[in-house]
Amino acid sequence: MYIPRLNRMTDLDTMTAFMQQHNFAIVVSAVNNIPVATHLPFTIARSENNLRLRSHFAKANPQWQTIAESDTLVIFSGPHAYISPTHYDKTESVPTWNYITVHAYGRASLVDFETQPDALEAMIMEMVDVHEPNYRGQWNQLSQRYKDGMKQGVVGIEIEVTRLEGKAKLSQNKSATEQERIADSLMHHSEGHVMQIGYAMMNTHQNPIDNAH
Repeated sequence: MYIPRLNRMTDLDTMTAFMQQHNFAIVVSAVNNIPVATHLPFTIARSENNLRLRSHFAKANPQWQTIAESDTLVIFSGPHAYISPTHYDKTESVPTWNYITVHAYGRASLVDFETQPDALEAMIMEMVDVHEPNYRGQWNQLSQRYKDGMKQGVVGIEIEVTRLEGKAKLSQNKSATEQERIADSLMHHSEGHVMQIGYAMMNTHQNPIDNAH
């Protein structure tokens, strides 16, 4: 990902929190040298400097069959907003787009029900605990036959992150006055993701870029 110096995020805590907040991501891998992608929810587990991403494919999705053969990219996308040149001091200006994103690279390993039933169960429960902990009670009451049937229909993946790139493009190349003008306009927008960029810009203006999540 192209990241100018002003837009680079380097703090691991900030990027981890961003991924956890925006965990419905795009997993990209190559099949016969052709990029393929699937939209999946991920859990993000961190211990010291080790970062692991976990999710699962529908077994009917062929992407899982080759995902372990080469490096995988997972794209976590956050809020974004169109930036009008009317906010700039100079008339000779053009529109742009502000956004925040994190790219995680690593090698995926597979977790299959036939060979690792307990590990797959743990991955599924981890996902439940993130999104709806109260569902555990309902899951536990389901018949084992039904649960096993569901688990046979998916393939778990775990990606150990080897490279992490974060980008927060928030008009850092503009003057403080222009940044405040843009942020104020965005914060009064009717769409939530646009407002989020405005608040992120204000936070970045007051703190280092790595606090701009």
